[in-house]
Amino acid sequence: MASVFTWIVGVILFLLSGIHLYWVVGGKRGFLAAIPNDGSDIKFRPTKIATSVVAGALALAGLFVLELGEVMERLIFPDWLFLYGGWILSGVFILRTVGDFRWIGFSKKQKGTLFAKWDTLLYSPLCLFIGICLIFVTSS
Repeated sequence: MASVFTWIVGVILFLLSGIHLYWVVGGKRGFLAAIPNDGSDIKFRPTKIATSVVAGALALAGLFVLELGEVMERLIFPDWLFLYGGWILSGVFILRTVGDFRWIGFSKKQKGTLFAKWDTLLYSPLCLFIGICLIFVTSS
């Protein structure tokens, strides 16, 4: 069962990386829905470099999950990282789900914006799903 979760999480992380790469090369679709805002102004303006770093981190996380779940040979990451890396990655996604108590996560106070809508319907539940799946992958 853990290998199913491994593949699901790995594919999701690679898809998310691809979406970020799409934005790096100039894609616009979905961009504004992915940035916290107060209804009139976005809270930050991600640069192409920052978006590229996020895309790279998501791709590396996808590779890490595939190696952690042993659906691919462990070639890239050191063995010591597998001891705690899965728990840390799971924690990161679960913390993202909880949020910052202002703009992101289920705890956000800002409601009624395009980002808040998508965060409630998709982003936060997806992060919770990834975090829980990573608990299964890491503990098996």
